[in-house]
Amino acid sequence: MNLHLSLIRVVAVAEKEWLQIRRDTRSLILSVFAPAFLILLFGYALSVDVKHVRMAVYDQDKSTTSRKFIEEFSHTDYIDVIEFVDDYSRADKLINSGEAVMVLAVQRGFEKNFKSGKSPEIQLIVDGSDSTSVTVAQGYVKAIIANYNLDVKVDELKRIGVASFKPPVDIRSRVWYNPELISKNFIIPGLIVIILAIISSLIASLAVSREWERGTMETLITTPLRSWEVVTGKLIPYLLLGVFDVVLTICVGYFVFKVPLKGSFVEFYLLAVLFLAGTSMLGIFISSATKMQVLSVQVSMVATYLPSFILSGFIFPIQNMPVLLQWFTYIIPARYLIFIVKGIALKGTGAVLMHAQILFLLCFFTVILTLSIKKLKLQLPD
Repeated sequence: MNLHLSLIRVVAVAEKEWLQIRRDTRSLILSVFAPAFLILLFGYALSVDVKHVRMAVYDQDKSTTSRKFIEEFSHTDYIDVIEFVDDYSRADKLINSGEAVMVLAVQRGFEKNFKSGKSPEIQLIVDGSDSTSVTVAQGYVKAIIANYNLDVKVDELKRIGVASFKPPVDIRSRVWYNPELISKNFIIPGLIVIILAIISSLIASLAVSREWERGTMETLITTPLRSWEVVTGKLIPYLLLGVFDVVLTICVGYFVFKVPLKGSFVEFYLLAVLFLAGTSMLGIFISSATKMQVLSVQVSMVATYLPSFILSGFIFPIQNMPVLLQWFTYIIPARYLIFIVKGIALKGTGAVLMHAQILFLLCFFTVILTLSIKKLKLQLPD
């Protein structure tokens, strides 16, 4: 009988909270349409594919051999030769203005040294302000030069009568799960997790503080409601909104960005709901602690956005972080859902192989739920 009454009170609180959400048009629009819009926006904007690197060329030799060497850089989508300069001052200006990322300088005597059997020198000047992209771009240049050197040596061997040339080590690489190395295939799943974490916590952070600011908390205090009934009732509407957001964001990732979903959709969906239950409950806990809507929103953004974006392994590898931060990442729920999403979407991994991540999400939800119930005092402040 007591359980039946508790369920009735929980449903009543959920209906009341849903009515408040419907009346707050801005929050409703934010929770329903913002996730899909942000996935579209950042999905097109974010990319770690380094292509069309702008490079200028300073050919001091101006010989047939140097021009043939430079032509090797014109047959790839990864490097764009934007200009041939006549001096270092122009090259310096292109790099300082950002028009060029690299300058390839072919030294004088390139053809002479090449024909005499010496190794001609070239100079590569790079803009190190974007170290990640430049490192990849340098790899492109070195690969092109390596292929050029190999072609030259093969031609030399053919001229002396060696019909075929076999390298000592033959590397045959095979890429699993993302054969085309499309960055969208791992960026979009990560974006889905980050955006769901931020939106769910942000919207739920208004649940209790709104009651205090509108003066309706006093009414709830006079009722026979208990703390766990209020917390559970307020969680239900936000969880239902999160369920809708999960479907919407997955559809955007699958149909718009062509991100594969090789594993079970049901498993992915259930684990995403578990994650949303934890992040929404985190928002309710923050709301119970602050009792002010503006402060609740600010604390929620700080507690979810930066940790989820930086410390979840979405952008920056966790193993490259200091040991202290690596330990801190264990309390970031986004870290575990990103692992789960990539496993299910790209690898087709079953949930049975990710029991550690699932266990943490369950523990996170249980701990935050307990803290929220203890923090919500149904009594007037002193």
